[in-house]
Amino acid sequence: MAKSGVNVKPLADRVLVEPAPAETKTAGGLIIPDTAKEKPMKGKVLAIGNGKPEEPMTVKVGDTVLYGKYAGTEIQVDGKDLLIMRESDIYAVI
Repeated sequence: MAKSGVNVKPLADRVLVEPAPAETKTAGGLIIPDTAKEKPMKGKVLAIGNGKPEEPMTVKVGDTVLYGKYAGTEIQVDGKDLLIMRESDIYAVI
C-alpha cells in the first residue's frame, strides 16, 4: 500500500497516479484560461499493484512519470482526482 494514505490498492500491473496540476501560465508569463488548459501528462505514483508473474513492476511509489494524453481511467478518491492505468501506459520515469 502506498504511504500517501490513499485507500486504493491497484491489482496486477496497474498503477495509481496523481496528475500534476495543469499549467496556469505560459513560459512567457501569459495566463492560460480554464477553457484552454491542457490535460497534464505527468504525475506522481501513489500506489502500485503486485505486477504479473512474468512481468515485475518497474515503477515505484513516489516516482514522477510521463504517460499518454488519453491513458488511464479517472477516479475520485477522498475528493482527489486520480488516474488508474496499466504500467504499459507509462512512457517514462523522470
